[in-house]
Amino acid sequence: MPEGQFKDGIAGGRLAADQYAENFSDLHPPLDHHEALVESDRCYFCYDAPCMNACPTSIDIPLFIRQISTGNPIGSAKTIFDQNILGGMCARVCPTETLCEEVCVREVAEGKPVQIGRLQRYATDVAMAEHKQFYPRAESTGKSVAVVGAGPAGLAAAHRLARHGHDVTILEARPKAGGLNEYGIAAYKSIDNFAQAEVDYVTGIGGIDIHNGKALGRDYQLSDLILNYDAVFLGIGLGGVNALRADGEEAGGVVNAVEFIAELRQASDLSSLPIGRRVVVIGGGMTAIDAAVQSKLLGAEEVTICYRRGQQHMNASEFEQDLAAANGVTIRHWLQPKRVIAEAGIVSGIELEYTAMNGDRLAGTGETLTLTADQVFKAIGQSFVPAALNGSGASIDLEAGRIKVDAEGRTSLANVWAGGDCIFGGDDLTVSAVAQGRDAAESINRALAGGSWNA
Repeated sequence: MPEGQFKDGIAGGRLAADQYAENFSDLHPPLDHHEALVESDRCYFCYDAPCMNACPTSIDIPLFIRQISTGNPIGSAKTIFDQNILGGMCARVCPTETLCEEVCVREVAEGKPVQIGRLQRYATDVAMAEHKQFYPRAESTGKSVAVVGAGPAGLAAAHRLARHGHDVTILEARPKAGGLNEYGIAAYKSIDNFAQAEVDYVTGIGGIDIHNGKALGRDYQLSDLILNYDAVFLGIGLGGVNALRADGEEAGGVVNAVEFIAELRQASDLSSLPIGRRVVVIGGGMTAIDAAVQSKLLGAEEVTICYRRGQQHMNASEFEQDLAAANGVTIRHWLQPKRVIAEAGIVSGIELEYTAMNGDRLAGTGETLTLTADQVFKAIGQSFVPAALNGSGASIDLEAGRIKVDAEGRTSLANVWAGGDCIFGGDDLTVSAVAQGRDAAESINRALAGGSWNA
């Protein structure tokens, strides 16, 4: 164990140089050709397959697995991309254990599902490595569409619109396209700059221009887009981070988990990233798990996740919780933050209150616990920031703090659609955002073709 491991406070270089590469290697290494054939042979190719019904993008899973089993990975990739053009990333980051694999007949019967996610990755990786583009762009329609946000929803919408021959301009606030695929997932789930390779693959169809560093509400207004484009798709995600609502949370060392993950994803030298010796993560979802596990992998000695409810209430899947435990992360339940303890403005600990259900309401018990901490990560959810929509010239309807849309993704504004995390009713999954972007694009195409606009 290198000397750096024992540095007090928040510091980098806690591990030997080669340990970082090992720690952040591929979580699920790709299947080789033989392994893919063996695994595909386990599929029963069910008629009315429950796995297909569980997929938000409705990929024909039995068909693509059968195509792998018959030695046709390129055909398999096309089956996947027909429904999900970001199938490569979804194969890496989808919680398949709670979607397609959870309902796999072999999971129900034997407790060991077909590895659908890894098979999907195998097929899509083959197609992308061979630069196989399946969809020629239709003849130009002369119609233009602005897509705000280059995340999963925006990219899926842009690709489908380009297939129909429309000219697409993507406006992205960050320096790189990809959204959460580039900035918001654990580094060990997507290695070798795959997010950017996928952006290049998606835009390879042609007719899609991406302008980075262009933020809605700062560099342009929604009203500008409505005036200058035939249609607009909003895939602007969630820009806010929920507060702890604990005294002293402004102390140094209290960090938004999403910012930590983004910084880690963009780091060229992981040893330069500072991490505390003792880290506490507040939250119970995927972001909390990702922040906690990566803290451990960066050399933190003690990492504790504190969640206000019970294990069965956590949004993180059982697999993700087990992954955290396997990496030495302690998960404590029925605890909510009460006070951040600071010395000279820097966090030194956190006081938490035990919780319990009082009827159907969560309530503090008055009993407290104090944990020593150099660093506290806030991973208690993100919120939509509607301020960027100001200046639209007309109000856009919100519901429960997010953009209200109909079944086709239409907003209350004429010629404006939306999808992904920014809309009401989403489940904050990459695969769902892809489906919403794809379906909204089809609605836009119908409107552009027939002139039937939403009012």
